[in-house]
Amino acid sequence: MKRLVVLTGAGISAESGIQTFRDADGLWEGHNVMDVASPEGFAANPELVLNFYNERRKQLLEVSPNKGHVNLVALEKDYNVEIITQNVDDLHERAGSKNVTHLHGELLKVRSSADENIVLDWEKDLVLGDLCPKKSQLRPHIVWFGEMVPMLDKAIEITKKADILVIIGTSMQVYPAAGLVDYVKRSTPIYFIDPKPAVSESSFKNLTIIKDLASVGTDKLMKILKE
Repeated sequence: MKRLVVLTGAGISAESGIQTFRDADGLWEGHNVMDVASPEGFAANPELVLNFYNERRKQLLEVSPNKGHVNLVALEKDYNVEIITQNVDDLHERAGSKNVTHLHGELLKVRSSADENIVLDWEKDLVLGDLCPKKSQLRPHIVWFGEMVPMLDKAIEITKKADILVIIGTSMQVYPAAGLVDYVKRSTPIYFIDPKPAVSESSFKNLTIIKDLASVGTDKLMKILKE
């Protein structure tokens, strides 16, 4: 069975009603990104950061996977599908995808401030005073600016083995995730699904651009792969 590796970004979750990462003015839900997505921001105002992610978590629990997510699950009948996502939501998992690697963390998990290996499932609000077993404050299980991306090596190994690479709803401008495409074999066909693709046909060898939202674009992808 061929290995189909899918890189997903904010565009696929946007169709479910989840806000994209940040607006054109650099603000995220009205906040300076560094105030709510950096270790320095957390140290300066932990309550603000916790409240910010509490709101994101509530929003996530109110939305559902869309057709783009569901179509990727359907592809598992014919391919060994592995998803590498920049998204911190669990919509791929809720749709039924079996192999999902989260590069930037997971909103429905929290971790110890003292030991990053202590990770807990979490769906309620996280507040000051919520402690890990080592009596350290719990924080969102999110990779913030300036922090290492612990799942990157795994993502690289997955990408290296791709027989087909599909990129959905990401500008391919955010590193290190954008660099993953450099690890596919030269002969690997690449499909780029985005209504406003930030690449051209000449950007990569064997590139096919599908200029559509994830829900429609994955429908078209499935037809192409069956031909």
